Amino acid sequence: MSNKLKVDIQKELKEFDLDVEFEMEKRRLGILGPSGCGKSMTLKSIAGIVDPDKGIVSLTTDEETVYFDSNKKINLKPQKRNVGYLFQNYALFPNMTVEENVAIGLPKDDDGKRVSQMIKRFHLEGLEKRYPRQLSGGQQQRVALARILAYRPDVILLDEPFSAMDTFLKEQLRLELVNLLKDFEGFSIMVTHDRDEAFQFCDELIVLDEGKIIAKGDTYDVFENPRKVQVARLTGCKNISKVEIIDDYHLKSIDWGITFEVSKKISPNITHIGIRAHDFAPCEKDAVNVLDTKDSSILEMPFEWEVTLGNGLWWKYDKQIHEHEFVLPKYLKVDPKDIILLEE
Repeated sequence: MSNKLKVDIQKELKEFDLDVEFEMEKRRLGILGPSGCGKSMTLKSIAGIVDPDKGIVSLTTDEETVYFDSNKKINLKPQKRNVGYLFQNYALFPNMTVEENVAIGLPKDDDGKRVSQMIKRFHLEGLEKRYPRQLSGGQQQRVALARILAYRPDVILLDEPFSAMDTFLKEQLRLELVNLLKDFEGFSIMVTHDRDEAFQFCDELIVLDEGKIIAKGDTYDVFENPRKVQVARLTGCKNISKVEIIDDYHLKSIDWGITFEVSKKISPNITHIGIRAHDFAPCEKDAVNVLDTKDSSILEMPFEWEVTLGNGLWWKYDKQIHEHEFVLPKYLKVDPKDIILLEE
């Protein structure tokens, strides 16, 4: 029997109705979406912190454990679900030391070996007697993870764990978290509004908008073929325009006033196109999908040039930190296969 986490829940919220259904077989899932779209509510429903109005949440390992089933009136308490929840602020007990925080979920008769293992695994040696206020952000995260993994959960839920951090610390801890969870044999779900976190962390991805799943699948596939306008935006596509279809392989961008050739046959339900900012290349005037760069504005960043064309299209061009001269080509092109066809 394959391991599986099944979630099929509905809950009426003030702004919208949450309606989420998925089955998880790969180990690491991401839920990507804007603030207030129902991501955290989904996690809290799995953990048992909030109750859905109806639906089912179950985990199958050697046998099926039903966490919640509205029809059968099953609703396991959070402490019975063996689910670890990593909150945004880590929720460490301020008046407890590192080793006391790590031991909090273990049985009273635990001999201390498990705490010692976790202290070593999460590189917390020498910090055992310190309190959370005496730790860095990275150390606090490691204590919180050590506390969760000490009691061997079946599922770890990560609720925007890097949202309050500066960029440098975020990069460092993101990499550390990916490495720490490589050995975790259960399921982990991260909710985030950050496309880089979703891409780096997750095998599979769900995109949520106003309580509904608007895309799901392999993470690479969702990024490469977003299919919907909102999914393209959330995965980082900066150039999106409404279109008028001309024929099977040509359409006109309404926002940019340019006719493009595409590589896939255009279906009637296509309403927009997307072009990622890195997908332009210098070219000659007679190229396919050529763009004139006159009236462009150029902004230098440490590792790329950001060029805004006169028609509003945005081009990103990689550079070295020591390069400060940039000659703007007269013309740019975009390959027909790099134009993303989108539905509203």
